[in-house]
Amino acid sequence: MAEPVQTPQASFKPRIFSGIQPSGGLTLGNYLGALKRFVEKQNEGIETIYCMVDMHAITVWQDPERLRHQTREGAAAFIAAGIDPARSILFNQSQVTAHVELAWIFNCVARMGWMSRMTQWKDKTAGKNAEAASLGLFAYPALMAADILAYHATMVPVGEDQKQHLELTRDIAIKFNNDYKVDYFPVVEPLIEGAATRVMSLRDGTKKMSKSDASDQSRINLTDDADMIAAKIRKAKTDPEPLPDSPEGLKDRPEARNLVNIYAALAGHSVEQVIRDFAGAQFGTFKPALADLAVAKLSPITTEMNRLMQDPAEIDRILGRGAEQADAIARPILEKTYEIMGMVRSR
Repeated sequence: MAEPVQTPQASFKPRIFSGIQPSGGLTLGNYLGALKRFVEKQNEGIETIYCMVDMHAITVWQDPERLRHQTREGAAAFIAAGIDPARSILFNQSQVTAHVELAWIFNCVARMGWMSRMTQWKDKTAGKNAEAASLGLFAYPALMAADILAYHATMVPVGEDQKQHLELTRDIAIKFNNDYKVDYFPVVEPLIEGAATRVMSLRDGTKKMSKSDASDQSRINLTDDADMIAAKIRKAKTDPEPLPDSPEGLKDRPEARNLVNIYAALAGHSVEQVIRDFAGAQFGTFKPALADLAVAKLSPITTEMNRLMQDPAEIDRILGRGAEQADAIARPILEKTYEIMGMVRSR
C-alpha cells in the first residue's frame, strides 16, 4: 500500500461558507434565517464566503432569463442586507469550477444509501415518479459538500432543514480522510442559532415560509413595499387568545409562536423579552407593532435592492471579482485533493 500523503491540514483556519439558491424571490424567512446571520458573522471578523448556488438551482429546470435575473437579485439582496464585498467573498457558484470538480469526487466517496436517506430527496419525490427526477437532484448533497469543503470551511450557518445535508458533508469528509489516511478535509460544524432560524408561513404556522407557496399572502418578499408588508402582517393567521405571560404559553399555538419569533428576530430580542413586553396583549395590538418593526427593518433593504438592480453590470462585476477570490482559495485545495488521490496533474 502506498504511503499516505502528508498534508499540513491538521488544523484549519476558521472560515464560514454558506449559500442561497437563486430559484425564486427571497423572503423574510431568507433574511432572518440566512442574510441577517451572514452579516452578523461577517462583522465578527471571521473569513466569510457567500455564494449564489446557481448550479443547485438547475437540479430542476430553470428559465435562463429568469435564472440570470434571480442570481443578480439574490446578490443585490446580500449587499442590501449588509454583506460588504470588500469584507466577504460574494460570487455565484457556476463561475468557480472547483465546485463541480470536487462534487464528482464526492459522488465517488458518498454512498447511494446515504443519498437515498436524505429527507429533502424523499420530500421532493413523495407521491411522484422518483425515476423522472434528475440525477442532479439526487446527488445534490454531494455538491453541497463540495461547496463547503472546496474552501476548507469550518462552519456553516444552516437552518434545521439543512442540518441533515451538513451531517452528510461531515460523513463525506470523514470517509475521504479515512480512505486516504489523511487529515485533509475539516469536519464542519453547523451554526444553528437565533429566534427565527425557521420562519413559518403567515397562513399556516406549521409550514415553513416558502417562495414556492402558491399564496403570496403566506410570505413577505424582500421586494414587497412598506404597504404590502404591513397588509400581509395584518392579515396573518392568528388565534383568538391574547399573548401569554411566558414562552411556554405559545405551545400548541403555531401562528402566535411564529409572529413572536419574527418580532424577536427582527428586534434582536429574546422571545422571553417579547413576551414580557406584550404579555396579555391581543393581536390587534401586537400586529401593528410587528408591522411597524418589519417595515422599519425591511424597507431600506428593498430600496437598496431596487437601486442595485438598476445596474446589473455592476452586480456582475462584483460577482466576477468574488469568483476570482473564491477560485484563488478553492483551486489549490482541489489540486491537493487530486494529488492525494493519485491523479496525474501537469504543472
